[in-house]
Amino acid sequence: MSKCALITGITGQDGSYLAEILLEKGYRVVGIARRVSADREWRIKHLRDNKNFMLESGDITDSGSITRIVRAYQPDEFYNLAAQSFVGASWKEPYHTGMVTGMGVTVCLEALRNEKQDCKFYQASSSEMFGKVYEIPQTELTPFHPRSPYGVAKVYGYWITRNYRESYGMFATNGILFNHESPRRGLEFVTRKITDAAAKIKLGIPTGYTNRPDELPLGNILSKRDWGHARDFMEAAHLMLQQDEPDDYVIATGKVHSIEDLLNVAFTKLGLNWKNHVTRDERFWRPAEVDLLLGDSSKARTKLGWEPRHTFGMLVDDMVEADLRRHRV
Repeated sequence: MSKCALITGITGQDGSYLAEILLEKGYRVVGIARRVSADREWRIKHLRDNKNFMLESGDITDSGSITRIVRAYQPDEFYNLAAQSFVGASWKEPYHTGMVTGMGVTVCLEALRNEKQDCKFYQASSSEMFGKVYEIPQTELTPFHPRSPYGVAKVYGYWITRNYRESYGMFATNGILFNHESPRRGLEFVTRKITDAAAKIKLGIPTGYTNRPDELPLGNILSKRDWGHARDFMEAAHLMLQQDEPDDYVIATGKVHSIEDLLNVAFTKLGLNWKNHVTRDERFWRPAEVDLLLGDSSKARTKLGWEPRHTFGMLVDDMVEADLRRHRV
């Protein structure tokens, strides 16, 4: 009989890629999504006709709904990808971020402990937990120093996952994922904001940010990140739950690039000079900046046999091409 997997955050970038990966492997996939009035299912519309894909209404801040779904489907694997995942918004909504991104993890773990304790659990942890980094690169042993409400909430999620593993013997693992992007990334994230604006400028479409039609306002373009492709990272998440014993893993490319580097690759691909279009805007600076995140994924590469398939250039090309196609329609 095929395995059954539950995925929270199914309508997000990571959820859609993970669902594809699992369906390709013959899983029955149950996506959990909150009911909202706006259409948020554009990333998974192509999955709705698959007989092995089901969508359930639930919310990780509502223990009753998650418990009901776990009880009904008795999953083999549970991937918690749901979160208020935009770091900038976490400063404006710190309480909401804490409830969803932090306490929501406990809701999921409790549902499994009470209804299906042998289910394998994956928690989407984040490199934002490292924040003001103590060492470069960061490993599974690097101390945390989060610099945003989002990072703080992710630290709670990480430790509650480890506590359920150590206290109840549950197969509960943390994937400490560094920045991962794709054409399915939300437009509020700086990577997608850049590729979308570059495509619009190339096609003569106003960017919509200011009265100047070809302007792209940004914050700190000197921030450096370890950027990978979301599909590669979701393949790592699946591998973590195929191991004999639960553990925590850093998932990263091991290569660092600045936002300025991303601007250069995206705009140059389209024959543009980003310096003619980008302006600095204080509104997009964080109250506390995270200047450099660079991951060491040696453990995942050795124990999981995982390797990223996309380079930084391939990732940016993929995003730019997707935005060009979208705006040409």
